Amino acid sequence: MTYATLNFYPRKDPKMRFFALWYFTILLIAWTILGDTVLGFEQSYAQPIVGVLAACAVAFFLEWLDARMNQRAPRFAGSTANVVNFLPPCIIPGLACAMLIYANSRLAPIVFAVALSLASKVLFRAPIGNGQTQHIFNPSNLGITVTLLLLPAAGLAPPYQFTENVTGLGHWLIPAFILVTGTIIHAKFTGRLPLVLAWFLGFAAQALIRKIAFGMPLAVPFLPMTSAGFILFSLYMIPDPATTPIKPARQAAFGLSVATIYALLFVVHVVFGLFIALALTSATRGLSLHAYALLKRKRSSKDEAIEQVRIPAAAAEVARLKQA
Repeated sequence: MTYATLNFYPRKDPKMRFFALWYFTILLIAWTILGDTVLGFEQSYAQPIVGVLAACAVAFFLEWLDARMNQRAPRFAGSTANVVNFLPPCIIPGLACAMLIYANSRLAPIVFAVALSLASKVLFRAPIGNGQTQHIFNPSNLGITVTLLLLPAAGLAPPYQFTENVTGLGHWLIPAFILVTGTIIHAKFTGRLPLVLAWFLGFAAQALIRKIAFGMPLAVPFLPMTSAGFILFSLYMIPDPATTPIKPARQAAFGLSVATIYALLFVVHVVFGLFIALALTSATRGLSLHAYALLKRKRSSKDEAIEQVRIPAAAAEVARLKQA
Protein backbone atom coordinates (compact mmCIF):
# COMPACT_ATOMS: atom_id res chain seq x y z
CA MET A 1 0.00 0.00 0.00
CA THR A 2 1.45 3.36 -1.07
CA TYR A 3 1.07 6.32 1.29
CA ALA A 4 1.42 9.93 0.15
CA THR A 5 3.17 10.50 3.49
CA LEU A 6 6.18 8.56 2.21
CA ASN A 7 7.05 11.59 0.06
CA PHE A 8 8.08 13.35 3.27
CA TYR A 9 10.46 10.67 4.55
CA PRO A 10 14.10 10.25 3.46
CA ARG A 11 14.30 8.16 0.27
CA LYS A 12 10.54 7.57 0.60
CA ASP A 13 11.39 4.52 2.69
CA PRO A 14 8.31 2.91 4.32
CA LYS A 15 10.52 1.25 6.94
CA MET A 16 11.54 4.67 8.24
CA ARG A 17 7.91 5.74 8.43
CA PHE A 18 6.83 2.64 10.32
CA PHE A 19 9.78 2.80 12.71
CA ALA A 20 9.15 6.46 13.57
CA LEU A 21 5.41 5.88 14.01
CA TRP A 22 5.86 2.81 16.20
CA TYR A 23 8.61 4.45 18.25
CA PHE A 24 6.38 7.41 19.06
CA THR A 25 3.42 5.12 19.72
CA ILE A 26 5.37 2.97 22.18
CA LEU A 27 6.80 6.09 23.83
CA LEU A 28 3.33 7.59 24.32
CA ILE A 29 1.93 4.33 25.68
CA ALA A 30 4.82 3.99 28.14
CA TRP A 31 4.61 7.68 29.02
CA THR A 32 0.87 7.42 29.70
CA ILE A 33 1.25 4.34 31.89
CA LEU A 34 4.12 5.85 33.87
CA GLY A 35 2.33 9.18 34.04
CA ASP A 36 -0.82 7.71 35.52
CA THR A 37 1.00 5.41 37.94
CA VAL A 38 4.25 7.16 38.86
CA LEU A 39 4.84 10.63 37.43
CA GLY A 40 1.64 12.35 38.53
CA PHE A 41 -0.60 12.92 35.51
CA GLU A 42 -3.73 14.84 36.46
CA GLN A 43 -6.04 13.11 33.98
CA SER A 44 -8.23 10.16 34.89
CA TYR A 45 -7.49 6.61 33.75
CA ALA A 46 -10.58 6.71 31.55
CA GLN A 47 -9.45 9.64 29.40
CA PRO A 48 -6.54 8.00 27.49
CA ILE A 49 -8.63 4.85 27.02
CA VAL A 50 -11.57 6.81 25.65
CA GLY A 51 -9.21 8.90 23.55
CA VAL A 52 -7.69 5.88 21.83
CA LEU A 53 -11.07 4.19 21.30
CA ALA A 54 -12.54 7.36 19.80
CA ALA A 55 -9.50 7.81 17.55
CA CYS A 56 -9.72 4.23 16.28
CA ALA A 57 -13.46 4.50 15.65
CA VAL A 58 -13.12 7.74 13.66
CA ALA A 59 -10.03 6.63 11.72
CA PHE A 60 -11.43 3.23 10.71
CA PHE A 61 -14.76 4.77 9.69
CA LEU A 62 -13.19 7.55 7.61
CA GLU A 63 -10.83 5.10 5.90
CA TRP A 64 -13.70 2.72 5.12
CA LEU A 65 -15.79 5.59 3.77
CA ASP A 66 -12.96 6.99 1.63
CA ALA A 67 -12.14 3.54 0.27
CA ARG A 68 -15.77 2.92 -0.65
CA MET A 69 -16.11 6.29 -2.39
CA ASN A 70 -12.91 5.72 -4.38
CA GLN A 71 -13.63 2.05 -5.06
CA ARG A 72 -10.48 0.70 -3.45
CA ALA A 73 -9.66 -1.62 -0.58
CA PRO A 74 -9.28 0.00 2.87
CA ARG A 75 -5.69 0.29 4.03
CA PHE A 76 -6.44 -1.88 7.05
CA ALA A 77 -7.88 -4.69 4.94
CA GLY A 78 -6.12 -7.77 3.60
CA SER A 79 -3.99 -8.89 6.53
CA THR A 80 -3.40 -8.61 10.25
CA ALA A 81 -0.23 -6.62 9.55
CA ASN A 82 -2.28 -3.98 7.70
CA VAL A 83 -4.59 -3.62 10.69
CA VAL A 84 -1.69 -3.39 13.15
CA ASN A 85 0.19 -0.81 11.06
CA PHE A 86 -2.99 1.24 10.72
CA LEU A 87 -3.13 1.69 14.50
CA PRO A 88 -0.23 4.09 15.28
CA PRO A 89 -1.81 7.14 13.57
CA CYS A 90 -4.89 6.40 15.73
CA ILE A 91 -3.11 5.77 19.03
CA ILE A 92 -0.84 8.81 18.79
CA PRO A 93 -3.54 11.54 18.70
CA GLY A 94 -5.73 9.53 21.09
CA LEU A 95 -3.04 9.53 23.77
CA ALA A 96 -1.60 12.96 22.94
CA CYS A 97 -4.95 14.73 23.28
CA ALA A 98 -5.72 12.94 26.54
CA MET A 99 -2.25 13.76 27.88
CA LEU A 100 -2.09 17.44 26.96
CA ILE A 101 -5.70 18.52 27.56
CA TYR A 102 -6.96 18.91 31.11
CA ALA A 103 -10.74 18.61 31.22
CA ASN A 104 -11.15 17.59 34.87
CA SER A 105 -13.27 14.41 34.84
CA ARG A 106 -15.02 15.22 31.56
CA LEU A 107 -14.60 12.86 28.62
CA ALA A 108 -16.44 14.86 25.95
CA PRO A 109 -13.60 17.40 25.35
CA ILE A 110 -11.16 14.52 24.79
CA VAL A 111 -13.50 12.83 22.33
CA PHE A 112 -14.06 16.13 20.52
CA ALA A 113 -10.32 16.82 20.24
CA VAL A 114 -9.53 13.32 19.05
CA ALA A 115 -12.37 13.25 16.50
CA LEU A 116 -11.26 16.62 15.10
CA SER A 117 -7.65 15.43 14.98
CA LEU A 118 -8.51 12.46 12.77
CA ALA A 119 -11.08 14.35 10.71
CA SER A 120 -8.53 17.09 9.93
CA LYS A 121 -6.52 14.56 7.94
CA VAL A 122 -9.45 14.31 5.55
CA LEU A 123 -10.79 17.87 5.69
CA PHE A 124 -7.59 19.89 5.32
CA ARG A 125 -5.34 18.67 2.54
CA ALA A 126 -3.02 20.20 -0.03
CA PRO A 127 -1.67 18.95 -3.38
CA ILE A 128 1.90 17.62 -3.36
CA GLY A 129 2.22 16.64 -7.03
CA ASN A 130 1.54 13.55 -9.13
CA GLY A 131 -2.15 13.80 -8.33
CA GLN A 132 -1.53 13.18 -4.61
CA THR A 133 -2.65 15.23 -1.64
CA GLN A 134 -1.45 15.29 1.96
CA HIS A 135 -2.97 16.58 5.20
CA ILE A 136 -1.39 19.86 6.28
CA PHE A 137 -1.96 19.99 10.05
CA ASN A 138 -0.38 17.91 12.74
CA PRO A 139 -3.59 16.12 13.78
CA SER A 140 -2.99 16.22 17.53
CA ASN A 141 -1.94 19.87 17.48
CA LEU A 142 -5.01 21.01 15.56
CA GLY A 143 -7.38 18.98 17.73
CA ILE A 144 -5.83 20.34 20.92
CA THR A 145 -5.71 23.93 19.65
CA VAL A 146 -9.34 24.08 18.54
CA THR A 147 -10.52 22.35 21.72
CA LEU A 148 -8.66 24.82 23.94
CA LEU A 149 -10.07 27.78 22.00
CA LEU A 150 -13.68 26.59 21.70
CA LEU A 151 -14.36 24.71 24.94
CA PRO A 152 -14.08 26.78 28.15
CA ALA A 153 -14.29 23.58 30.19
CA ALA A 154 -10.95 22.40 28.79
CA GLY A 155 -7.52 23.74 29.59
CA LEU A 156 -3.91 22.80 28.98
CA ALA A 157 -2.43 20.12 31.21
CA PRO A 158 -0.10 21.63 33.83
CA PRO A 159 3.59 21.30 32.88
CA TYR A 160 4.52 20.02 36.32
CA GLN A 161 2.56 16.79 35.80
CA PHE A 162 5.37 15.27 33.71
CA THR A 163 7.75 15.17 36.69
CA GLU A 164 5.45 15.93 39.63
CA ASN A 165 6.32 12.85 41.68
CA VAL A 166 9.97 12.65 40.61
CA THR A 167 12.76 13.93 42.82
CA GLY A 168 16.47 14.61 42.47
CA LEU A 169 18.04 13.69 39.13
CA GLY A 170 14.69 12.51 37.81
CA HIS A 171 13.80 16.10 36.95
CA TRP A 172 16.75 16.11 34.54
CA LEU A 173 16.88 12.48 33.41
CA ILE A 174 13.34 12.35 32.02
CA PRO A 175 13.65 15.43 29.77
CA ALA A 176 17.18 14.29 28.80
CA PHE A 177 15.88 10.87 27.73
CA ILE A 178 13.17 12.46 25.57
CA LEU A 179 15.67 14.92 24.09
CA VAL A 180 18.35 12.36 23.23
CA THR A 181 16.06 9.66 21.83
CA GLY A 182 13.99 12.18 19.88
CA THR A 183 17.09 13.74 18.35
CA ILE A 184 18.33 10.31 17.23
CA ILE A 185 14.97 9.51 15.65
CA HIS A 186 14.87 12.74 13.68
CA ALA A 187 18.52 12.44 12.64
CA LYS A 188 18.28 8.85 11.40
CA PHE A 189 14.67 8.14 10.47
CA THR A 190 12.67 11.29 9.72
CA GLY A 191 15.30 13.70 8.41
CA ARG A 192 13.79 16.52 10.50
CA LEU A 193 16.84 17.46 12.56
CA PRO A 194 17.29 20.80 10.70
CA LEU A 195 13.73 21.75 11.65
CA VAL A 196 14.26 20.82 15.30
CA LEU A 197 17.50 22.78 15.51
CA ALA A 198 15.95 25.81 13.79
CA TRP A 199 13.02 25.73 16.21
CA PHE A 200 15.29 25.57 19.28
CA LEU A 201 17.51 28.35 17.94
CA GLY A 202 14.47 30.43 16.99
CA PHE A 203 12.91 29.98 20.42
CA ALA A 204 16.17 30.93 22.14
CA ALA A 205 16.54 33.99 19.88
CA GLN A 206 13.04 35.28 20.57
CA ALA A 207 13.54 34.65 24.30
CA LEU A 208 16.73 36.73 24.24
CA ILE A 209 15.05 39.51 22.25
CA ARG A 210 12.14 39.65 24.70
CA LYS A 211 14.57 39.73 27.63
CA ILE A 212 16.36 42.75 26.11
CA ALA A 213 13.18 44.50 24.97
CA PHE A 214 11.26 44.16 28.22
CA GLY A 215 14.12 44.11 30.73
CA MET A 216 13.13 40.82 32.34
CA PRO A 217 15.53 38.44 34.13
CA LEU A 218 17.41 36.19 31.72
CA ALA A 219 16.01 32.95 33.13
CA VAL A 220 12.34 33.92 32.67
CA PRO A 221 11.91 33.68 28.87
CA PHE A 222 14.15 30.58 28.73
CA LEU A 223 12.31 28.74 31.51
CA PRO A 224 9.82 26.90 29.23
CA MET A 225 12.73 25.15 27.48
CA THR A 226 13.54 23.23 30.69
CA SER A 227 10.22 21.38 30.92
CA ALA A 228 9.57 17.84 29.69
CA GLY A 229 6.34 19.06 28.10
CA PHE A 230 8.20 21.63 25.98
CA ILE A 231 10.71 19.04 24.81
CA LEU A 232 7.91 16.60 24.02
CA PHE A 233 6.16 19.29 21.97
CA SER A 234 9.41 20.27 20.24
CA LEU A 235 10.46 16.76 19.24
CA TYR A 236 7.19 14.96 18.66
CA MET A 237 4.67 17.57 17.52
CA ILE A 238 6.45 20.31 15.57
CA PRO A 239 8.65 18.03 13.40
CA ASP A 240 5.81 15.78 12.22
CA PRO A 241 7.22 14.35 8.94
CA ALA A 242 3.80 14.16 7.30
CA THR A 243 3.09 17.88 7.71
CA THR A 244 6.51 19.55 7.40
CA PRO A 245 8.88 20.16 4.45
CA ILE A 246 11.60 17.64 3.64
CA LYS A 247 14.21 20.06 2.24
CA PRO A 248 16.52 21.35 5.02
CA ALA A 249 16.20 25.05 4.10
CA ARG A 250 12.41 24.85 4.12
CA GLN A 251 12.52 22.94 7.40
CA ALA A 252 14.58 25.73 8.93
CA ALA A 253 12.10 28.31 7.66
CA PHE A 254 9.23 26.28 9.15
CA GLY A 255 10.88 26.03 12.58
CA LEU A 256 11.82 29.71 12.66
CA SER A 257 8.28 30.67 11.59
CA VAL A 258 6.77 28.78 14.53
CA ALA A 259 9.17 30.52 16.93
CA THR A 260 8.44 33.95 15.44
CA ILE A 261 4.67 33.55 15.57
CA TYR A 262 4.90 32.24 19.12
CA ALA A 263 6.84 35.34 20.16
CA LEU A 264 4.30 37.67 18.56
CA LEU A 265 1.42 35.84 20.24
CA PHE A 266 3.21 35.96 23.59
CA VAL A 267 3.82 39.70 23.35
CA VAL A 268 0.10 40.38 22.74
CA HIS A 269 -0.82 38.04 25.64
CA VAL A 270 -2.40 35.22 23.62
CA VAL A 271 -2.50 31.99 25.61
CA PHE A 272 -1.70 28.53 24.21
CA GLY A 273 0.84 30.24 21.95
CA LEU A 274 2.89 27.14 21.12
CA PHE A 275 -0.06 25.22 19.72
CA ILE A 276 -1.57 28.20 17.89
CA ALA A 277 1.80 29.13 16.36
CA LEU A 278 2.27 25.63 14.95
CA ALA A 279 -1.30 25.56 13.58
CA LEU A 280 -0.86 28.96 11.89
CA THR A 281 2.48 27.95 10.37
CA SER A 282 0.97 24.71 9.05
CA ALA A 283 -2.00 26.61 7.61
CA THR A 284 0.34 29.03 5.84
CA ARG A 285 2.32 26.14 4.38
CA GLY A 286 -0.89 24.48 3.21
CA LEU A 287 -2.08 27.65 1.49
CA SER A 288 1.30 28.03 -0.20
CA LEU A 289 1.06 24.47 -1.54
CA HIS A 290 -2.38 25.23 -2.98
CA ALA A 291 -1.09 28.49 -4.50
CA TYR A 292 1.91 26.72 -6.05
CA ALA A 293 -0.32 24.00 -7.52
CA LEU A 294 -2.66 26.64 -8.97
CA LEU A 295 0.21 28.55 -10.59
CA LYS A 296 1.61 25.31 -11.96
CA ARG A 297 -1.76 24.40 -13.51
CA LYS A 298 -2.08 27.86 -15.08
CA ARG A 299 1.45 27.64 -16.47
CA SER A 300 0.77 24.16 -17.84
CA SER A 301 -2.48 25.34 -19.47
CA LYS A 302 -0.68 28.31 -21.02
CA ASP A 303 2.11 26.09 -22.41
CA GLU A 304 -0.49 23.67 -23.79
CA ALA A 305 -2.35 26.51 -25.50
CA ILE A 306 0.88 27.78 -27.05
CA GLU A 307 1.71 24.29 -28.25
CA GLN A 308 -1.73 23.94 -29.83
CA VAL A 309 -1.09 27.16 -31.78
CA ARG A 310 2.40 26.09 -32.84
CA ILE A 311 1.37 22.73 -34.30
CA PRO A 312 -1.10 24.09 -36.92
CA ALA A 313 1.33 26.89 -37.76
CA ALA A 314 4.15 24.41 -38.31
CA ALA A 315 1.91 22.19 -40.45
CA ALA A 316 0.92 25.17 -42.60
CA GLU A 317 4.57 26.12 -43.08
CA VAL A 318 5.44 22.59 -44.18
CA ALA A 319 2.58 22.59 -46.68
CA ARG A 320 3.72 25.96 -48.06
CA LEU A 321 7.28 24.72 -48.53
CA LYS A 322 6.04 21.61 -50.36
CA GLN A 323 4.01 23.74 -52.75
CA ALA A 324 7.02 25.95 -53.42
